[in-house]
Amino acid sequence: MTTLLDFPIKPEARPYLDAFAETPSEPQWLRAARRQGLDSFARQGFPGRRSENWRYLDLRALEAHPLLPAVMDQPMGIPSGLALAGDGPRLVLVDGRFAPGLSRLAAAPGVWFGTMRQAIAERPELVQAMTVAADQPFAALNAAFFAEGFVLDLAPGAVFERPIEIVHLASGAADASLHTRNVVSLGRGSRATNLETFAGPRADDANYWRNDVAAWRLDDGAALTRIALVEEGAGAVHLGEVAATLGAGAKLDAFVLLLGGGTVRHAASVTLAGAGASCRIDGAFVVAGQEEANIVTAIDHAAVGGTTTELVKGVAAGRGH
Repeated sequence: MTTLLDFPIKPEARPYLDAFAETPSEPQWLRAARRQGLDSFARQGFPGRRSENWRYLDLRALEAHPLLPAVMDQPMGIPSGLALAGDGPRLVLVDGRFAPGLSRLAAAPGVWFGTMRQAIAERPELVQAMTVAADQPFAALNAAFFAEGFVLDLAPGAVFERPIEIVHLASGAADASLHTRNVVSLGRGSRATNLETFAGPRADDANYWRNDVAAWRLDDGAALTRIALVEEGAGAVHLGEVAATLGAGAKLDAFVLLLGGGTVRHAASVTLAGAGASCRIDGAFVVAGQEEANIVTAIDHAAVGGTTTELVKGVAAGRGH
């Protein structure tokens, strides 16, 4: 949908503005948020290497050859030979869409676990409250185009004993971008463990861009453990953005392992908003050939007595960096 905005538009943003179309069936608050995200991206465009947070990542190929959002009404391309082990709770997204036949949405007292589309209908106040700063250009683009994702909402004191598995699969069937948005909200004293996998075909000609944004809120005394594995296709771009807020005495343990993808960036912004909150952010990467991997963290100790521990290790071969 071509738009006429009253401010200069970055030229690389134009194809995404032209591809944007409102969905009349969506609630007004969501349509307004999408428009705000699109306007923010139009102002910012792609970050360049003069930006400190992006100076080590080369996005010129993506800027020159736009990957527009995937068409959601096409048949789902389930990867052949796919086998998912385990019998615990699991939510699977294929090319950014919910795959009910591969998922197992277990119920538990005080726990709401489902897709973003379900949450927009059943938990709209939660989705509205969990926002990500629009000054991040790809988070803003995600706000305009996200179609699906997952939401985990735990009531105060609720404990999900079994790890919750989230699987993000890319079929590589079409050159496109996959925009997913996820929310984790843990009530006071609640506890959960998330295992997330991002995977795609290993073929060099698999050309897609995954733009994943997550908002986490841990109320006082809550605890979240999150382990993520990124093993995208050899030609893929993977940009992951996490924004977390921790209440008093809350505890966040997060680990990300970057094993595959042409260009991969994992960013975490954590605000220790309550006294005595603690955060551990660890990571590891393996790159070869001409692969690029970035792990970026920003921790804001906004209250007294907070602690942060970070450890990142990596192996690079060839021209990987």
